[in-house]
Amino acid sequence: MTDPLYTPEKLLEALNDLGLKTSTLTHEAVFRVGEGDDIKSQLPGAHTKNLFLKDDKGQLWLISAEQSTQIPLKTLPKVIGSGRLSFGSEERLYDALGVRPGSVTALGLINDPEHMVQFILDKALADAEIVNFHPLTNTATTSLSQADFRAFIASLGRELVIVDFEALV
Repeated sequence: MTDPLYTPEKLLEALNDLGLKTSTLTHEAVFRVGEGDDIKSQLPGAHTKNLFLKDDKGQLWLISAEQSTQIPLKTLPKVIGSGRLSFGSEERLYDALGVRPGSVTALGLINDPEHMVQFILDKALADAEIVNFHPLTNTATTSLSQADFRAFIASLGRELVIVDFEALV
């Protein structure tokens, strides 16, 4: 396994260097959606769930969705143009995004300068005014405006692919 380019501290510095306004709350480790509701109640905006997937052709995928969005994994390949999907391994996740299970986040795309991971954003999350992501660790949550999140994605040279998962269910 290779060490990530960015640690949580370096990520927050990079966001600041880009002139993005963020707010980060440190908290106990949160591993799954449904955990940490007391923490989330302190943070305005949409909270996320993030899936790191691999298709049967070897392509890696990151899906960031609003936490209550249902993601239909069986029909998803047709929608996003992938092969059959399965969850990526811990080693592959660490090598691709520099995070461990429980800390998967769109902010991890900063550790993928070669764009090996295809990124899909849920329409419900894309429509949220404020979005909350782990800053490469599940012991903190970083809030940023939709405009600043999109500026972050653009700074990585990525275009947003938005899928309306609610319309697929």
